[in-house]
Amino acid sequence: MAELKRLSESRDLTRIERIGAHSHIRGLGLDSSIEARDASEGMVGQLPARRAAGLILQLIRQGKIAGRAVLLAGQPGTGKTALAMGIAKSLGAETPFASVAASELFSLDLSKTEALTQAFRRAIGVRIKEEAEIIEGEVVEISIDRPVSASSSGIPSGATAAGKTGRLTLKTTDMETVYELGGKMIEALGKEKVQSGDVIALDKASGKVTKLGRSIGRSRDYDAVGAHTKFVKCPEGELQKRKEVMHCVTLHEIDVINSRTQGFLALFTGDTGEIRAEVREQIDTKVAEWREEGKAEIVPGVLFIDEVHMLDIECFSFLNRALENDMAPILVIATNRGITTIRGTNYRSPHGIPSDFLDRLLIITTQPYTAEEIRKILDIRCEEEDVEMSAEGKDLLTKIGTETSLRYAIQLITSAGLACQKRKGKVVEMEDISRVYHLFLDVKRSTQFLIDSQSDYMFSEVQGDSDGDDAMQS
Repeated sequence: MAELKRLSESRDLTRIERIGAHSHIRGLGLDSSIEARDASEGMVGQLPARRAAGLILQLIRQGKIAGRAVLLAGQPGTGKTALAMGIAKSLGAETPFASVAASELFSLDLSKTEALTQAFRRAIGVRIKEEAEIIEGEVVEISIDRPVSASSSGIPSGATAAGKTGRLTLKTTDMETVYELGGKMIEALGKEKVQSGDVIALDKASGKVTKLGRSIGRSRDYDAVGAHTKFVKCPEGELQKRKEVMHCVTLHEIDVINSRTQGFLALFTGDTGEIRAEVREQIDTKVAEWREEGKAEIVPGVLFIDEVHMLDIECFSFLNRALENDMAPILVIATNRGITTIRGTNYRSPHGIPSDFLDRLLIITTQPYTAEEIRKILDIRCEEEDVEMSAEGKDLLTKIGTETSLRYAIQLITSAGLACQKRKGKVVEMEDISRVYHLFLDVKRSTQFLIDSQSDYMFSEVQGDSDGDDAMQS
């Protein structure tokens, strides 16, 4: 049993410690005057782009202007997605941030306009206010009476939770009361790991238990406490009181709950399907009523569409109209294309975006990273991926990143770390990087190999080096 517990704990840790391409991003790295620091919060370089993104961030936080659109344009590997992630991290959990790749819209069962509508409404939050009756106090004592039959019959304790009874003693600075507990409340207290000395809040309607922290009066109970332990004052006045509670949901979540027979469960199954326009109109009317009555407020968030050049002319026409809506979110789009064909037409346009839509955009450009900036990014990624690398190794990796691409250099970090472990080393050296560099080709070397060996492949079309270059360009 102990082995199974250790295995589950190790799996949980593995799941928590998974590292993504942008997991090192903590924000935009700006100071209080919206000036970009050279390297901060995981962001390096791109100072003008980060300053511009900081101004967009202020616009989003004010939440007064809807329907603004921003284009992040630059070469591949210049940090466009990192900028969008930095905006998302800086906004925090309160502001909705929805992310979608343009190519996803063509692989869903929904129509393109329905998929875009759902994405828009996922990026618009509704902050609903309501009054709830809660019991708030410091736990003096918890006593639980377990049925004798539970231990003697060999039935698991979870199966007899409904049969348990107990008493909970709560106090404030003015009064103290004993409450009788049922099975569900005992289970809820157990899940929150509530113990004597904790300050808790109980929602009378739902039975939800919230641990607010540890009472300051019990701060000397232990010689050492965890870093996340929060000490709070013992509540004053009555134990039972009415409090204003805020619920944050998105318009899309309200749409799904009201359009499906299974209600909110459809959010977990992902079976949202097409949502009728009548349902959305009724919801918009109701939300407008709540706003007038002061029960709710709209929180315009951010919709980030990556690879926007993959959208066709119909999608751009829809976006043009959708941005004119009063409740439209801030739209942030990104592309790495230059002058190219607009999908669904024969016309060419900058970034593959129609000129009338381009006219709506605030355009932020990103520039290629310098060798010094690449070195700083590699330092951050080595720390994020927990790979210790020598200075000479980082110099070589920086040179590789300058001559090939930053993405390729970053991908070699973990590979070089594994090569170092294979030879039972602790620090990644130049030989480890050189080994994985020859094992894994970058785009230029792979392309050159194909051109040189084209005749050995099926359906060969390239006759020579010059023809090969033309074919690659087309």
